[in-house]
Amino acid sequence: MNGTRPDGEATDAAAVDAAVVGVEVVRAWPRRHEAVRLRLPAGATVADAVRACGLPLDGVAGQAVFGELAAATRTLRDGDRVELLEALRIDPKDARRRRARP
Repeated sequence: MNGTRPDGEATDAAAVDAAVVGVEVVRAWPRRHEAVRLRLPAGATVADAVRACGLPLDGVAGQAVFGELAAATRTLRDGDRVELLEALRIDPKDARRRRARP
């Protein structure tokens, strides 16, 4: 039921949804990926999402939100995608040089 209580507090679904954020945590490997959708309390951080995701964390060297490097303390917003990043295996410049060799 939507509306307000006698004390002025909202009782609709939107008010309840404002207390949580929906995020996705993604981990990718060379030929596969896994994604987990989470609902976390408002104010949750990247670190909270990483802890709650249940994905394997071995080899994770950092995290990003929508492709931009993010600190573990960054507060998440509804709809954010947290990406678990592995360390580079080869310098990208070296990789391009190797591909360009005749």
